Amino acid sequence: MAWKWPGSSTNGSGEEWTGFIDQGVTMEGTLQLTGTFRIDGNVKGNIISEQTLILGENAKVEGQIEGNRVVIAGRYDGVIFAKGRVEIQAKGVVTGEVHSPCLVIDPGGIFDGRCHMLASSDTSTSVTIPIRALSQV
Repeated sequence: MAWKWPGSSTNGSGEEWTGFIDQGVTMEGTLQLTGTFRIDGNVKGNIISEQTLILGENAKVEGQIEGNRVVIAGRYDGVIFAKGRVEIQAKGVVTGEVHSPCLVIDPGGIFDGRCHMLASSDTSTSVTIPIRALSQV
């Protein structure tokens, strides 16, 4: 069952919320998610998300994330493989690696690790930038 998250009409994403892990909940293992999912608790393991994964301000997540869009406002330690965008918000702390075509770090956000910028999976054509050499006269 999907529902609208309070205040979701302001984000305009049109995605359905499919669930959340609330503050005070601890989970260990693998999560496979569809739709938009929010984590505010403690998770250790692998997370596979088809749409948007949000790590709230109280989230403490350790492991590997494979997803489309990942928004981090809490703490994350591990490796992220994103097909779309990774956002580290003002209170977000990321330690590890990010593999994504787009990484956004808001002022106040912390990233300590390595970033690998990949070609977008939506891009079917490559872009060539011509470089002209100066001819010797």
